[in-house]
Amino acid sequence: MLMADAPEVHLVFDRPESLTDVDTHYCPGCSHGIAHRLVAEVIDELEIRERTIGVAPVGCAVFAYNYFNVDFAEAAHGRAPAMATGLKRVHPEAVVFTYQGDGDLASIGIAEALHAAARGEHLTTIFINNAIYGMTGGQMAPTSLPGQRTTSSPCGRDVETMGMPLRMSELLATLPGVAYSVRRSLHNPKNILQAKKAIKRAFEIQIEERGFSFVELLSTCPTNWGLTPSESMTWVEQRLIPFYPLGDYKVI
Repeated sequence: MLMADAPEVHLVFDRPESLTDVDTHYCPGCSHGIAHRLVAEVIDELEIRERTIGVAPVGCAVFAYNYFNVDFAEAAHGRAPAMATGLKRVHPEAVVFTYQGDGDLASIGIAEALHAAARGEHLTTIFINNAIYGMTGGQMAPTSLPGQRTTSSPCGRDVETMGMPLRMSELLATLPGVAYSVRRSLHNPKNILQAKKAIKRAFEIQIEERGFSFVELLSTCPTNWGLTPSESMTWVEQRLIPFYPLGDYKVI
């Protein structure tokens, strides 16, 4: 019996070259894996892998250097923008990015972030905002919502004593050295695609030497939110986005 000719197969989806073929340590439902893939796809599409340098933070993404197939440096907690500034000035031809969480960037590292942005350093920052400290046990972060319960605010964030959350995209947009400051989300396919476009544009702005570029990504933390991965996506849409509206806050 003659078998029918097998249909021609075309590969339409594969691991980006800029990601290593290893399992990550992230919790189920965490959006770090999605963010990593988007950054890696952009690096591949722009064909800049051989001249890209990433700076890993202290936080959930502390092992990012194991997951990206590009040169990486490890910074002390909050100091990624300072290290990235040095790398970029020594290697001006390199494409340098920091990958930071809300505790790392908006708390201990806020001085470094603000001053790198104010100086207009030709850097790109990918900012993961999940409104909580992830790695250290779910404490209140500078981005935790009013009333949000965490291990260090068990009765909810009281804005009278703990202050209001920081909206970093809006804050950085006020600085003259910033060329690009936007907020996107990773809670569904449509927003993931929009996030990738923003990341790509941020890298392009660095390559064009327009100034500091910043992409905030609303992310999930099911473990410390006490939710399932599916519930956490809904929480982003119903709780995070109303307080942190998606959009472009500065585009030059």
